[in-house]
This record gives sequence, structure tokens and C-alpha cells, in this order.
Amino acid sequence: MRPFWRRRQRPPVMGFWDHVGELRTRLIWSVVAIAVGTIVGLIVYDWLLSEVFLPPYCRVLESQQIDRPCTLVITSPLEGFRTRIKVSAYLGIVVAMPVLLWHLWRFITPALDRREKKWAVPFVLAAFLLFASGAALAYFTFERALEFLIAVSGDAVEPLLGPGSYLGLVTFMMIAFGIGFEFPIVLVFMQLAGIVTPRQLNRARRYAIVGIVAGAAIITPSGDPISLAALSVPLYIFYELSILVGHLLTRRRRGWQPRRLRRQAQVSAASDAPENAADAGS
Repeated sequence: MRPFWRRRQRPPVMGFWDHVGELRTRLIWSVVAIAVGTIVGLIVYDWLLSEVFLPPYCRVLESQQIDRPCTLVITSPLEGFRTRIKVSAYLGIVVAMPVLLWHLWRFITPALDRREKKWAVPFVLAAFLLFASGAALAYFTFERALEFLIAVSGDAVEPLLGPGSYLGLVTFMMIAFGIGFEFPIVLVFMQLAGIVTPRQLNRARRYAIVGIVAGAAIITPSGDPISLAALSVPLYIFYELSILVGHLLTRRRRGWQPRRLRRQAQVSAASDAPENAADAGS
């Protein structure tokens, strides 16, 4: 028998108000991270506008043979200020994404076992890489989507875009694609939590395809078919990969369970052996 100072201590059970306090702490740190990221966005806004956001618009004007300066036009004195604040806030969310993901993981950690708690760094890293990949995909497909939207308007329509509508569209698309690319993380976590099984996801593949296309159509702000296809195809691939990853992880967990049960059975059998011997002797 182990000494009391070397015995493994179980973590205390958290009550309802403990969870509320934990949630408040995580939200405060998340808001602080977004605020810091927003300040960074305000500082680099001019560089982002000229070097990142405007080049796709300029290339579309050139491809459409529209002889006009590549500039955005404001129709209200406050539009430029509102756009700067909005774009900086979106950038603040992107910059603070690793912190947000880390605190999200720390909040759900009490519901996990000891082995699953070791997945904190892989979870944050994978979620951030998926978010960044989705945002990058939205940016690189935005030019084609904008070209389609301008071309389908007709020859008699000349684009005269304002910073609010243009920058709001491109930044919101990047955020929407980034959040959409978190889809496999959610599916894998649901399988680990026992909410769904890989077999159930495998059977629901037909419904998943319809749901993915419908969800992509909802979260895609432009509504063009190029952006819809650019988001739907990776999400379906992620759906298949999440089934494979969930199957491997749950199979490993099922492999742990019998050994644990056998160990408990051996301990209980060893403890019952002296009692059985005493009963036989009597």
C-alpha cells in the first residue's frame, strides 16, 4: 500500500458556480486578447489595405478592362472610420485565435480524462492551422468570386465600391472560411465525447453532403458558386478524414478499456482469495 503522501489525488469536482467562474475568467482573457489584436489591426491597417486587400480588386479591374483608378470610394464621412474599426476588430479575432483556442480547451479540460488532456497542444495547433488555411483559401478565391460578381452584373454596370462593402466582404469571408474549417475538430471531439460514433457518421454521409452544401451556402456571404464550391469540397474531405481519425482514436480507447477491466478484475480476485480460503476452511 502506498504512503498517503504518494497516493494519487483525484482532482476536485467542480460545481456549477465553479464552472461559471471558470467561464468568466476564460472570457476575460479572450476579450483582452481580442482587444490587443484589434490594436495591432489599427496599427497595420494602412499596410493591409494597400498591400493585401486592394490587389485582388485591382487585378479584377484590369481583367475586366475597366479603365478606372483602383481606389475605394466613401459616400459618408464616417464610413472610413467605421471600416477601419470593423476590419481591425476582425483582424483582432484572427490574431487572438491561438489564445481563444487555448482557453476554450482549458475550459473543457475538466470533462476529459488524463490521456485526452495531453492533446491540448495538438488541438490548439491543428485548430489554428485549419483556421489559417480557411482564411487563406477565402483570400485566394476571393478574386475569382469578385470577378464573377462584377461580370454577372452586366456591361452597363460599372463597379464603384466603397471600403465598407468591399473590405467587410473580404474580411468576413476569411473569418467565415476559417470558422468553417474548424468543422473536423468539432466532429473528432464529438466522437471522443461519445456523442456520435464513426459508424453513425459513415451511415449519415448522404445527409452530411446536403448539410455541408447548405451550411456553406449560409456562411458564404457573397453567395457566388465559386466560393460555395471552394468551401464545400474541403469540408466534405474533412468529413471523411474526421471519420478516419475518430475511428483510430476510438479504437485506441477501446483497446485501453479491456486492459483496465482486466487489471481491476485481477485486483478484486486477489482481494477475494483470502475470504474464499477462510470460508472453505470453516
